[in-house]
Amino acid sequence: MQIIAVIGAGTMGNGIAHTFAQCGFKVQLIDINDVSLNKGLDTIAKNLDRMVIKEKITVAEKSQTLNNISTFIRLEEGVKNADLVVEAATENIDLKLKIFKQLDEICSDDTILSTNTSSISITQIAATTSRPNKVIGMHFMNPVPIMKLVEVIRGYSTSDDVTNSVMELSKSIGKIPVEVNDYPGFVANRILMPMLNESIETLYNGVAGVEEIDTVMKLGMAHPMGPLQLADFIGLDVCLSILNVMYDGFKNPKYAPCPLLVNMVRAGKLGVKSGEGFYDYSKSKKAEKVSAQFLK
Repeated sequence: MQIIAVIGAGTMGNGIAHTFAQCGFKVQLIDINDVSLNKGLDTIAKNLDRMVIKEKITVAEKSQTLNNISTFIRLEEGVKNADLVVEAATENIDLKLKIFKQLDEICSDDTILSTNTSSISITQIAATTSRPNKVIGMHFMNPVPIMKLVEVIRGYSTSDDVTNSVMELSKSIGKIPVEVNDYPGFVANRILMPMLNESIETLYNGVAGVEEIDTVMKLGMAHPMGPLQLADFIGLDVCLSILNVMYDGFKNPKYAPCPLLVNMVRAGKLGVKSGEGFYDYSKSKKAEKVSAQFLK
């Protein structure tokens, strides 16, 4: 594989594009407008600058990485000649089904179609195409250039050849791929999200405060980041979406989102991305707790 098309220049998409480009692949980054693409490229450039400062890469390697990335606002042009497409659009099932239906119509028969979904069924996505054997999940972790794990999710019809190709490709960009089967939440979020949800329930029930809950998990369980801070980092809207997918898929009350999480998302308190979640990110400090009104 030489040409990688990445759909979406947001947090995950620009991280995926950055990683492939830094490893020498030609990347075709696609989004709906130039504003989104330029924002994504700016993020990549800033992250590369940090790597230069830390002497992890040279200035020449930074330039080569950026030169490996081309941008497109038309899907048809962006996926042209791609060996692999990585869809990293918003975690919305209707949007993803629409994108994969289009990809199936315009991509070469040999192109592997992958999705960075963190919870949505690969089998369901693949069923919208005429090539379900060539559809697979590649769930990267955020921040993509740093985190080593890639969950490689096989749909019901994903072929062994495609799975093996994606596993080897993941290794070639310095990742450690783990093959899992297609069930709601896969492995990472099936285990992580109930823990985050229970942490929110603990806050909601008044057992302890935000900092106290996070401190217990950091000092007592050796977690590098407390669960409420991690939820802020992931995005509370993303956490809610994943929990809803698992609740719908398993029909098990243990996956039902905490009312506090639902209310915070409705209020636009999404975590780091919105400037406020369980902590206040609008200032230089991170210790401001969520407003009491959301605990009702």
